[in-house]
Amino acid sequence: MSDEPKNSLRSGPTLAEQVGTKAARKLKARRSTQGVWFGLGMMGLIGWSVVVPTLLGAALGIWLDKHHPGGRSWTLALLVGGLAIGCLNAWFWVAKEEKAMRDEPEDDHE
Repeated sequence: MSDEPKNSLRSGPTLAEQVGTKAARKLKARRSTQGVWFGLGMMGLIGWSVVVPTLLGAALGIWLDKHHPGGRSWTLALLVGGLAIGCLNAWFWVAKEEKAMRDEPEDDHE
């Protein structure tokens, strides 16, 4: 009978609730994890989203330097410009994916 006051003073979740919560979290993690190849693909996609604008800027800069020579280097300027555009592109894409991952748990509580 001395156990009854201790149990009534508890304010946290019961053991069964804790086990249920952990099991649900593990099941959700198994469903949502795509694996190592998915992660590598994402890194590749981010890399290409930076590399392509950088190389396009450099190529356009080389063409401009050959056809319109002047005191400034179009190659260097457009290389930096392409790099900036590529970094912004990757940043927006990662932010969108992170928001989608953050908003995903709300969809599970239907």
